[in-house]
Amino acid sequence: MYTLDVLVQGYPGKSVCHGALGWSTIALLRGEGRTALVDVGSFGVRPELARQLAARGVTREEVTDILLTHAHWDHSVNAPLFPNATVWIGAEEMAWAEAEPWDFNALPELHVRELATSPRTRRIAAGDEPLPGVHAIAAPGHTPGCLVYYLAANDPPVIFSGDAAKNRAEMLSMAADMTMDAPASQSSMAGIWSLWRAVAGTLLVPGHDLTMRLDAEGRPEYCGQRQAAVRSWFSEDLAVTADFDLTAP
Repeated sequence: MYTLDVLVQGYPGKSVCHGALGWSTIALLRGEGRTALVDVGSFGVRPELARQLAARGVTREEVTDILLTHAHWDHSVNAPLFPNATVWIGAEEMAWAEAEPWDFNALPELHVRELATSPRTRRIAAGDEPLPGVHAIAAPGHTPGCLVYYLAANDPPVIFSGDAAKNRAEMLSMAADMTMDAPASQSSMAGIWSLWRAVAGTLLVPGHDLTMRLDAEGRPEYCGQRQAAVRSWFSEDLAVTADFDLTAP
């Protein structure tokens, strides 16, 4: 059994005119002698990630493992902050990311180079078990080598879907926003649905949304309360701010 803490909530939205928002989920697993992060977020999340780890008494040096769902910047760039962690990533994902030309895309080129050459990186395939009781499942579409991690050791089990299923809307519509292969994404989401329905109470931790479980009618329902807001300075006085709540539908 692992203790699960969602350190940073993923957010189901994107910026309209400032590029990618990239507010992705970061989860902490502790058990079996391991302290692991499932995805590590974007550069801008560092202060909040540090606060959340400190609140649980976890230091950077104590993190033993990082499970990356895929190579995009908003899920991977903080991996170098954890000097003792083994970084697990799909072999197919890593090969694709290495081969991609530097361009206006979501791959952090220098971090990809670091991942490719680091002795701490372990390339895995579907069916591998990076942590005891945690299984890697291929879920291509969003990127060619996306992985879903299935925590079978817990009761109930937990599915970390990353961006194979970013949010509740994608799972209900079976249509993926921002995918390299729409039919592959649909097939991957169908696989996630099958896994989710297999054991009552199974938790789904998506890449950009709150944790969910299925209700009595088989519909996704949120666990917990969403937290998201922006604070802005439109006045000539720094003490005067305007807060915009981003939780209202």
